[in-house]
Amino acid sequence: QLQLVESGGGLVQPGGSLTLSCAASGVTLGYYVVGWFRQAPGKAREGIACISSNDDTTFILDSVKGRFFISRDNDKITVALQMESLKPEDTGVYYCAASRKHYGSLLGTSLCLRAIEPDYWGQGTQVTVSS
Repeated sequence: QLQLVESGGGLVQPGGSLTLSCAASGVTLGYYVVGWFRQAPGKAREGIACISSNDDTTFILDSVKGRFFISRDNDKITVALQMESLKPEDTGVYYCAASRKHYGSLLGTSLCLRAIEPDYWGQGTQVTVSS
């Protein structure tokens, strides 16, 4: 059973930056499609940024494009979500999710748009953007 752990959340002022990290205990995430999902208060959980397992192509939600970036570390142990120019509407609980799917194209897009369902979820980390 893959256990995903998120870290890096917190309180930040508008315009500030945060980097979230997702790791799995004792396991590399290199073989998994990995994504970050956000659940804002009173809203459904949505895919923000996802990265494929087989070619590392990425999907970024339009509302955060140019401000949020997803990447794997060189050893493919962790997946980071770098968030810049944060806005109050970016507030929410951020979840890391992973799928075992390894064949096919645009797997990151499929994960974020829920065409494929995550096999694993983290517990989430709170991000609050407020002055």
